[in-house]
Amino acid sequence: MCGVLGLAGQSPANQLLYDGLLLLQHRGQDAAGIATCSGRNFAVHKDSGLVRDVFRTRNMRALPGNTGIGHVRYPTAGTSSAAEAQPLYVNSPYGIALAHNGNLTNTEQLKQELFQRDRRHINTDSDSEVLLNVLAHELDNEARGVSLDPDTIFRAVATLHRRVRGAYACVAEISGYGLLAFRDPMGIRPLCYGVAEAPNGQTEYLIASESVALEGMGFRLVRDLAPGEAVFIDMDGNFHSRLYEQAGPLTPCIFEYVYFARPDSVIDGASVYD
Repeated sequence: MCGVLGLAGQSPANQLLYDGLLLLQHRGQDAAGIATCSGRNFAVHKDSGLVRDVFRTRNMRALPGNTGIGHVRYPTAGTSSAAEAQPLYVNSPYGIALAHNGNLTNTEQLKQELFQRDRRHINTDSDSEVLLNVLAHELDNEARGVSLDPDTIFRAVATLHRRVRGAYACVAEISGYGLLAFRDPMGIRPLCYGVAEAPNGQTEYLIASESVALEGMGFRLVRDLAPGEAVFIDMDGNFHSRLYEQAGPLTPCIFEYVYFARPDSVIDGASVYD
């Protein structure tokens, strides 16, 4: 169980992501992290502890940019060390930072495939690092040349769905391209998005594990991502989405409603309180 946030905004992202993580603190108290993107450069700060303890004024000042992702962690795989705090980063291809909520059930098989076939080394026991490297490899496979477009990204996510088993709701920032979010084909872990109007009149997008994070920061909930769906917001603020054709019926984890989520959240159209 973890909480994830992804922001494609028009103003500095660091404070919004911090405030959003406070609203998702109940989903994980072991570690917290934020990665922002300015141009093609990532700035990342993460550590063990509560959000309020991990981020100080000097840390916030070192997180420039209008887009970014955030994560609060409750370790269900790997260890509770600061090395496995998220977001996680991989430099090839393009530069990708990822935050993941869920558990993979074929982690060991994927580790072997990544090492023996894809030539990628996994440095921790975290299944999130495995997921990040699968995404990176499939983006590399699908890319034609050095540029990315939404169709290429969605093809990579579709291949990821076919390789990965388990529960995952993810947000990822691709350096210089935009914000990607996707949900597992059974919709086991929650993920929704909302919109708000920036002072300059443009639309800002916020993706979160729970609707309470959107509403608490002035965003209007649009909808939950469908099982297997991927959405991508490019650097110009254009919104793209793609459904996964082989997605199964929605089968959310019942523990979201009885244990994980805040009672004032709405997940897949159902009130957690009710």
